[in-house]
Amino acid sequence: MQLTNTLLAIQFIDRFNEGGPLFMSLILICLLLSVFFIIKGFLNLKNNNGQSKKMLKLTSDSGLLGLVLGFLGSIIGIITAFDSLQALGEANPAIFAGGLKVSLLTATFGLITFVISRIGILVLRWVQAE
Repeated sequence: MQLTNTLLAIQFIDRFNEGGPLFMSLILICLLLSVFFIIKGFLNLKNNNGQSKKMLKLTSDSGLLGLVLGFLGSIIGIITAFDSLQALGEANPAIFAGGLKVSLLTATFGLITFVISRIGILVLRWVQAE
């Protein structure tokens, strides 16, 4: 079990670095903010319903920002892949595939961030409605 967890952590770190530390870090910050706002919304649910609704809005905004940053990183990655192809003067499929893989990592992480924030928003709204 310990070996499996270690291998998963190493694979996650490798993918994180492959996606580009700048965009992946920004998306990670959005994910952490979304989780923080969701938790704060649940904690304020009974005491301050207005504060809980404010946390819903902040969760939505941070999740959407993570999604947009993911797609921005994806577009920049695709442009970088095309720049590499243009600089080499020949269409090497391995280089192009590597560039596409890197560009899709940021989009995937942005989508994961968005989905997690939306699930948190749905659960928090469901609890608020009761």
